[in-house]
Amino acid sequence: QVQLVESGGGLVQAGDSLRLSCTASGRRFSGHALAWFRQVPGKEREFVGGITWDNINTLIGDSVKGRFTVARGSGPNTIYLEIKDLEQGDTGVYFCAADDGYYREYVQPWTFKTWGQGTQVTVSS
Repeated sequence: QVQLVESGGGLVQAGDSLRLSCTASGRRFSGHALAWFRQVPGKEREFVGGITWDNINTLIGDSVKGRFTVARGSGPNTIYLEIKDLEQGDTGVYFCAADDGYYREYVQPWTFKTWGQGTQVTVSS
């Protein structure tokens, strides 16, 4: 079982940049793709970006393409979500997730079944 802990959220201003971190632990976490989702008030949880276990492929959600980037840290157990030009519509809870398979070649948003607790991001005008 993989455990995921997010950090880096907070209150930021529109136009700022922000980096969220997710640290994974547990048995065989290194074979999982990891991803970020967000829950914006009044909307369903939305995939925003993910990266494969081997760092070769990433996928960014259409609604955030160009402003959101997902990358692994120096070790296999940390991923980042980097957000630039924050907008008030980015306000929400951001969740890190692990997929339910091992060594997948591509990021498949429907396969993420293990979740962290989430970190709140609030963007003020």
